[in-house]
Amino acid sequence: MSLSGFDTALDVQLDQATVDRDYFARGSVSDDAFASATARYATGTAAAQVFATALDQPYDLGSGERIDIYGTVPGQLRPVILFIHGGYWRALGRKDSGFMAPALAEAGIATAVPDYTLAPAVNLTEIVRQMRAALAWLWTNAARQGIDRNRIIVSGSSAGGHLAGTLLSGGWQAAMGLPETPVAAALPISGLFDLAPIARTYPDAWMQFTEDEIALLSPLRQLPARGCPICLALGANEAAGFARQSAAYDTAWRAAGFSSEVFAVPGRHHFDVVLDLADPSTALFGKLVALVESTADQPGRITS
Repeated sequence: MSLSGFDTALDVQLDQATVDRDYFARGSVSDDAFASATARYATGTAAAQVFATALDQPYDLGSGERIDIYGTVPGQLRPVILFIHGGYWRALGRKDSGFMAPALAEAGIATAVPDYTLAPAVNLTEIVRQMRAALAWLWTNAARQGIDRNRIIVSGSSAGGHLAGTLLSGGWQAAMGLPETPVAAALPISGLFDLAPIARTYPDAWMQFTEDEIALLSPLRQLPARGCPICLALGANEAAGFARQSAAYDTAWRAAGFSSEVFAVPGRHHFDVVLDLADPSTALFGKLVALVESTADQPGRITS
């Protein structure tokens, strides 16, 4: 269900100063808040290593990129969260992104965290290809990794939310040996779903988006024929552009007849909202668990 030709591109009416401000996530928080949140990514992931069950697994021969898996148990096939890191496609990695694994493992849920080659070493087309390869590897090797391939839930923060969205887009799965709907549910966090406004502002300095990438790699413009349940989460204190992105994708997902909700987490900003996934007492953790539970029985899903 391609919307690549639609004439209502997100934020097209906004002046340059507004677009620059509304997508400047770093400018929406203090230096201390940014440093505190991002430090917890790495320290939480380091602490999670005791839950690791398969580290440094190559998932893509072309790039050599790898994936870490946490929280599997011998003799079980567990649902899994495939979590994709953010950083505007040019920062962070899997060693910053496994902090939610202990809490999820205690809830009976595995976690898979892939790396991707960072921009500007590669373009967005290659980054998306790598993430689709990671999903294909996980789906194909699920049983030997202790994962139920019919219960793969994708998530990610910021640019990772965008990449999660590209795994929901239609039309690419067969070429990678996947069924039409390999993803059972999704929780993009602070995601980006239309690249057009991003191409107008500072990330384009290292991304150099092409017109084809904007059309083909914007999840808002490439909806699938069949969509899974999604929850679009974000911090209530996000920069405004990220809130508009989630609202637009929710509207499109619902208009296509799929299940969607937007969940703004009170008191959270762009960088700390994702940390709630490591805390079972939070509402965001509860949303994720509810999505996982919803995948236990989805009549009509094509899974092989």
